[in-house]
Amino acid sequence: MEHAETLWNGITMIQPDGGFRLGTDSVLLAQFLTLPRRAKIADLGSGCGTLGLLLCASDSDCTVVGVELDETAHRLAQENIAANGLQNRLSSVLGDVRAIRTLLPAGGFSCVISNPPYFSAGSGKRSRYNAAARSEETLSLKELCAAAAWLLPRGGRFAMVHRPERLCDIFCAMRENGIEPKRIQFVRHTAFSPVCLALIEGRRGGRPGLTFLPDFCEFTPDGAETDDYRAAYHRGEQP
Repeated sequence: MEHAETLWNGITMIQPDGGFRLGTDSVLLAQFLTLPRRAKIADLGSGCGTLGLLLCASDSDCTVVGVELDETAHRLAQENIAANGLQNRLSSVLGDVRAIRTLLPAGGFSCVISNPPYFSAGSGKRSRYNAAARSEETLSLKELCAAAAWLLPRGGRFAMVHRPERLCDIFCAMRENGIEPKRIQFVRHTAFSPVCLALIEGRRGGRPGLTFLPDFCEFTPDGAETDDYRAAYHRGEQP
């Protein structure tokens, strides 16, 4: 079974029941990535097209190509593209990110974005819906960063959302592939909560120097949504 979720600016998204719902990680990542004018973006591990839909809803000039291994998710992405009339701006490629050199051209994108599996292979943390979406059984951090490096020219931007405990692994994998971490933002449920997510952006061939943005807090101490959280979800705007 499937259900449709309304985003904003007239964009809707079809998702599988029991699968991953639209979450804070995807919403904040799409907002976090700094886009140049007329950005050409590759979304690695694109699922049903969530990040592509969010980016297209927020930036009318960008184009997005998703790469997804799972056939069911790829089919849903195609349905989402057609349902929103985005055939000229959003596309989904069925394929393995590890074989990116056979799928997409070298240096062909100004930005790469990914909401990858958070847990290393063998960690025992899996999803009943799709184990590959939760653990690195089919795509490791090193393989992800290598694919991003292939797609980006010098100066191109690569952004991901991940768990804070994996930061050392992330930075090592990025630098190993010629991507320098440049911006980072921590996400907390409240100002007094532990960091739950990290948003990281790097530059292909960039110089060393990491900028820490103010923490993003989802809720106030009394449980109300913060202004930043409401803005990220376009609360109060017409869908």
